[in-house]
Amino acid sequence: MNIVPKVSSLLGQLTLEEKASLCLGSNFWHTAPVERLGIPAVMVTDGPHGLRKQAGEADHVGISGSVPATCFPTACALASSWDPALAERIGEAIGREARAQGVAVVLGPGINLKRSPLCGRNFEYFSEDPLLSGVLGAALIDGIQRQGVGASLKHYAANNQETDRLRVSAEVDERTLRELYLAGFEHAVTKARPWTVMCAYNKVNGTYASEHAWLLTTVLRGEWGFDGLVVSDWGAVHDRVAALAAGLDLEMPPNHGVSDTAIVAAVRGGQLDEHILDTAAARVLQLVDRTTATTEPPAALDADAHHALARAAAAECAVLLKNQDQLLPLRPAAGDTIAVVGEFARTPRYQGAGSSQVNPTRVDIALDELRAAVTDGVEVAFAAGYGVDTTGQNQELAAEAVTLAQQATVVVAFLGLPAAAESEGFDRTHMDLPANQTALLARLADANPNLAVVLANGSAVRCSDWDQHAKAVLECWLSGQAAGGATADLLLGAANPCGRLAETLPLRLEDTPCYLNFPGEAGQVRYGEGIFVGYRGYDTLDRQVSYPFGHGLSYTSFDYTDLTTNLTGRHQDGDLTIEVTCRVTNTGDRRGKEVVQLYVGDPQASVARPPRELKAFAKLDLDPGQTTVVELALTARDLSWWSTRLHDWVLEGGEFELAVGASSRDLRLTTTLDIAAPPPPATLDGMATLQEWLADPTGAALVHKAVGTDDRGRPKGILGNEELLPVIGNFPISTLAAFPGLGFTKDVVHSLVNQVSAGDETLG
Repeated sequence: MNIVPKVSSLLGQLTLEEKASLCLGSNFWHTAPVERLGIPAVMVTDGPHGLRKQAGEADHVGISGSVPATCFPTACALASSWDPALAERIGEAIGREARAQGVAVVLGPGINLKRSPLCGRNFEYFSEDPLLSGVLGAALIDGIQRQGVGASLKHYAANNQETDRLRVSAEVDERTLRELYLAGFEHAVTKARPWTVMCAYNKVNGTYASEHAWLLTTVLRGEWGFDGLVVSDWGAVHDRVAALAAGLDLEMPPNHGVSDTAIVAAVRGGQLDEHILDTAAARVLQLVDRTTATTEPPAALDADAHHALARAAAAECAVLLKNQDQLLPLRPAAGDTIAVVGEFARTPRYQGAGSSQVNPTRVDIALDELRAAVTDGVEVAFAAGYGVDTTGQNQELAAEAVTLAQQATVVVAFLGLPAAAESEGFDRTHMDLPANQTALLARLADANPNLAVVLANGSAVRCSDWDQHAKAVLECWLSGQAAGGATADLLLGAANPCGRLAETLPLRLEDTPCYLNFPGEAGQVRYGEGIFVGYRGYDTLDRQVSYPFGHGLSYTSFDYTDLTTNLTGRHQDGDLTIEVTCRVTNTGDRRGKEVVQLYVGDPQASVARPPRELKAFAKLDLDPGQTTVVELALTARDLSWWSTRLHDWVLEGGEFELAVGASSRDLRLTTTLDIAAPPPPATLDGMATLQEWLADPTGAALVHKAVGTDDRGRPKGILGNEELLPVIGNFPISTLAAFPGLGFTKDVVHSLVNQVSAGDETLG
């Protein structure tokens, strides 16, 4: 750790007790001050999608006492924008609001993967794909920290459920961790350099994340070069000394009189090296120094500008799932009636419940915004249709809505999940919309076939049991305080939908890859689906879905042509690069945005791999008739898989499939590319099979020399037996030594292993 002179000087003046105190907060939201040395306390607060600063002694969990702040689209919505520039702008706005409120660190973003659509906190997380999660998370961090405010990347790692979240052990293999659950964190840490990383509540393979030295020190600091502070999730520390030794610097909230006393006793008793405590205390001092380095007063906040940004962002996040007969955008003329049905149109749900809940500066109401936006002579009529807090159908409300639908030109039904259906703290048990909503939808469709649905939900919902009733479906997620205005813009064509799904919408819950292994039992959850999470699993099984990963329609259309690839460098030299280009044209009559997605497949791999994985993407903004050249780049890492034998990334030479398109199942252009790479080094020992020895050039040469040839020059023993070789060639060579006549003895095996270890191909 590079300690700046100021921090080094302060560290040398601290007593043992003061150093221990720095490794705990002073209260629920502040670090500990050391007043005699002029070290101030700094404030941290929740805020993945908006600031949740609590004034005074509030409840710390709910919305009570939070100061007003802009509520931006939640991560589930922002991910569907596929727009890192937008995420960065939102980060900048959150950072400005944090500085104005005296907040030093914003606790977010959360980039845990959406392993299951049932996770109660999915509205706070981005995607089922680590690249998309990592890129958007890094962009949000960049925006926040550019304002002189720290971000806290969370929840590290494998925090993918709320069930038993403080105790459950995520049992996940090394390859799956590396390729999926750590990959997003790796990207965000190495690209954006967050000032803090927050550990998760859960255990990972039996060890609490707060005490996991491999996660917190070996990987995070040693491999990724993280130089910031590791903070606990609130209440995640169980053994303060073990956590400190593992690399956790700051415990929140503080367990005064217990944790600090334990640290001091461990140092004095020789159980904890004081250098470890010094390093942690220095990281806290470094954070304080970073967050107090800016002496310029914060700029005056423009609440209207931030609300406008929230509205534009909400429009960018909406995904047009379906648009039969081009029902949307609506084109009302004088004398038309738009029937708006659904309590959510006037009582909006725009954010999730729990620690991220923001007290908004204001809230747009979709019904009011629609009425304000239509031209004179167009009536926007309303019927509630259902009650939000019940699943039972209110026949009077439903009948009123059906009557209105019969009299209207078009019907827009606002459906979604009530707040009680999804929240931090518990997981969902199903993916269905409330029964009173889906039952009403069928009746509305019978009354008027011109039916559009607007969804408000923080987690994926099942569509297959109701979307046949709607000509158009607009998924708006939980899109923040300006969602109502953005929805009006989208419905009336003032904005063109350009969101794309960041998670697959399956036909049913039972189709999800982790269905049999979620949420676990007896304190453990087995990640039995391995790397086949989300679209990786659906596509590998060729399983039908309602709407695939990356899907989203537009009010215009796009054409893809001229896919080219250019390979430079070599894998063994560390400079392999593949430049992928194509041309995209807006072939419609409206300006619109397209998300170009590049997928890579490795059909010749020696290990199980998905048929395609997202490795790059770009969002384009094109006028009608405009064509642009899209340039995407791949590196060796994008072609590699994680070897649990070598504990490293492996690129196997061979033919790779590259596909560019508009979703994981809408691949417009494809090509193959032959990549040269040396074979990965083999571990040749007595337990390596004969086939593994023969697959390695050095090993094969040694084995052939050891076994020898007969008078005719043919291999002796098993090497000359074409029938026997495929039968027991998968035996370890140490086992073959017990079989007479195969050409192996214990001495031969011992000699082979020694020569491989010494790098000598000659038998002596």
